[in-house]
Amino acid sequence: MKEQAKRGDMVEREDIYGNYADFIYRYIMTLTHNSHAAEELTQETFYQAMKSLDSFDEGKSKLSTWLCAIARNVWLQEVNREKKRYAWQTG
Repeated sequence: MKEQAKRGDMVEREDIYGNYADFIYRYIMTLTHNSHAAEELTQETFYQAMKSLDSFDEGKSKLSTWLCAIARNVWLQEVNREKKRYAWQTG
């Protein structure tokens, strides 16, 4: 990943999204089996990734691995929200 993206260059950030959005969407689809949820969680994944871009270390992992970790965390947060919502509705 280029340093320009870390510094906020929108073209570089758009390139990251363009290169990895389908990959992340497919990964989230394997978790959710729901296209609408996968679309929303993909967007949230990239929102979180762009906010945290400074923490990415190319020496420790590939960008795809880092994005998958963010996507998994975003999905787990949604699962926990749904559990709480369900418990509140049935409790």
